[in-house]
Amino acid sequence: MTTRVTVAGAGLAGCEAAWQLVRRGVPVRLVDMKPARRSPAHSADGFAELVCSNSLKAEQLTNASGLLKAEMRALGSLILRAAENSRVPAGSALAVDRERFSEFVTRTLKEHPLIEFETALVDRMPEPPAIVATGPLTDPALADALTRLPGLRALHFFDAAAPIVTAESIDMDRVFRASRYGKGSDYLNCPMTEAEYNAFYDALVSAELAELHDFEKNLVFEGCLAVEILARRGRQTLAFGPLKPVGLTDPRTGKEPCAIVQLRQENESGTLYNLVGFQTRLKWGEQKRVFSMIPGLENAEFARYGVMHRNTYLNSPDVLGRNYALASDPLLRFAGQLTGVEGYMESAASGLVAAIGLFKALRGEPEPDFTGRTVLGALERHVRTKARDFQPMNANFGILDPPDQQVRGKRNRCERLSERALQELDRIKDECELRS
Repeated sequence: MTTRVTVAGAGLAGCEAAWQLVRRGVPVRLVDMKPARRSPAHSADGFAELVCSNSLKAEQLTNASGLLKAEMRALGSLILRAAENSRVPAGSALAVDRERFSEFVTRTLKEHPLIEFETALVDRMPEPPAIVATGPLTDPALADALTRLPGLRALHFFDAAAPIVTAESIDMDRVFRASRYGKGSDYLNCPMTEAEYNAFYDALVSAELAELHDFEKNLVFEGCLAVEILARRGRQTLAFGPLKPVGLTDPRTGKEPCAIVQLRQENESGTLYNLVGFQTRLKWGEQKRVFSMIPGLENAEFARYGVMHRNTYLNSPDVLGRNYALASDPLLRFAGQLTGVEGYMESAASGLVAAIGLFKALRGEPEPDFTGRTVLGALERHVRTKARDFQPMNANFGILDPPDQQVRGKRNRCERLSERALQELDRIKDECELRS
């Protein structure tokens, strides 16, 4: 195929989209503003930079995130391949060394003969055929251009990133290594007594927050609440949420602590750890003061403080059709968090689906319908389904079509949904001639 497709944005969605096109023989012009410019959230020059966390979530087929990975693997996902090549220990989750992950994606794409890379700020709509994957921090000029498309308006929400501490600054005498229910030893656990938990809670809910503009205060995405906002819902909310001690026994006491803060390895060398579930918008000085009250982190050195970012997404149900195509022009597609999917793998998945759909459209062939039986299709369906208050969505079994027959037990139900999804994907691949 000689028609060149412009892919705007070299994040996870854009890189996956570019890969799915070139591996099918479609030339791609990949445009990104780095390294000349960076968004407020980015700090490196490579493609597919992971900003908030290094975890890509669960891998088991009893989890929707695990099923999504299996579906993407079946369609030759570059992002998943990069993750598997840069894996770090994280129990049953897939976590990566950020630098190695980005380097793998960057090298793979830059070495491909069908990709032409251009460093430029995308501040206007590209000419079709194109995929716009400029991310949740889309440049204001492009966001403004989007609002001028028929029926399109930009919406906003906020996303919070957790702090990262250096391993050498953790007091290893106060923490213990274990995963829940004895399933490995990938996490460092900071156990809290009732007195320590109460003191931490009081400090957290009274700590000073970074200021937001008035019009921004009610636009926090419910699925990624800052830890201090979650805490304000009740004294025991954290102890039953991100600080739950269930499945963990403190070897020093032989008992389950009142609460536990888990630290997850951030890089392959194990020199950095992030505070699991501690997305925050506390002021940096307050983060140092409050989080240093966590047992084992009294002298913690913060390699990165938690930060808040403004994120932009579209009112996609009003304007997007099948496979993330603009309803008024099937040769113009969107992908990533800009569409209203939420999460690393979800963003990459939207790029995969958008690219395959565009490939078929360029060939004049019927596009695949991934259906609500797969996570790929259920996410795509979510962003084009009318809703009173359209909100971003993570992968979850709740958005899939229900089982064909009643299944008892949550685990059995999830296993059945996963089995059915992979069978459905095999059928779609055969019908649409999608090689893996």
